[in-house]
Amino acid sequence: MKKIIRLMILIVTATLLIFAIYNIYSSASKASDNRSGASNASDIADSRVYKVVVDPGHGGKDRGATGASGHYEKDFTLQLAQKVKELSEQETQFEVYMTRTDDTFISTVDRKRPEFAKRQGADLFISIHGNTYDDPDVSGTETYYYHEESLPLAKIMHKQVVEATGFRDRDVKKEDYFVPKDTDMPAVLLEVGYLTNPQDEEQLLMDDVQYRIAASIVDGIKEYLKMK
Repeated sequence: MKKIIRLMILIVTATLLIFAIYNIYSSASKASDNRSGASNASDIADSRVYKVVVDPGHGGKDRGATGASGHYEKDFTLQLAQKVKELSEQETQFEVYMTRTDDTFISTVDRKRPEFAKRQGADLFISIHGNTYDDPDVSGTETYYYHEESLPLAKIMHKQVVEATGFRDRDVKKEDYFVPKDTDMPAVLLEVGYLTNPQDEEQLLMDDVQYRIAASIVDGIKEYLKMK
């Protein structure tokens, strides 16, 4: 009789233990599912592809600055923008659209550059330029913005480009240029370096330096989107 009672107690104890283990496993599975659901929701929220318009300054009969060696700004800006486009194709978070892909003249009168960005539904606008000054000793990198919402983007892009060029830091500045002013998304105008400075120009026309600057622009876009 005692053996039967002990056996029944063992059976009841084992049953209760199995039931307890099942409850623990079930609760853990639900918690894991909840965490997975939250993670998936986050992934979905972050899966948006942002549109970035890169604007190679000048073009066609609008040559822009003439560099110390006679090279035109319009050619430098297109070369650099093309490299930004090339490097951006490795990214999944954003797509780059260019206001021009060849030596095309774009009128400033009808504001086609900012209008292009608006038609694309762009999230960011980055205009690329090479600077000019009468004094060939003047050098450095400057970044311009107009609307206050563009200031965070300007600071990030400026930091990245200054590090890439190694040129003098001429700071972030607010200026009434129509390109950053007439856009309705965060926009900056990058004066990467002074083409009229022989040392700046020599660097800016080098293919590997252009790739380094292009990579810094891509990194700046990524940093800004991550911040958002």
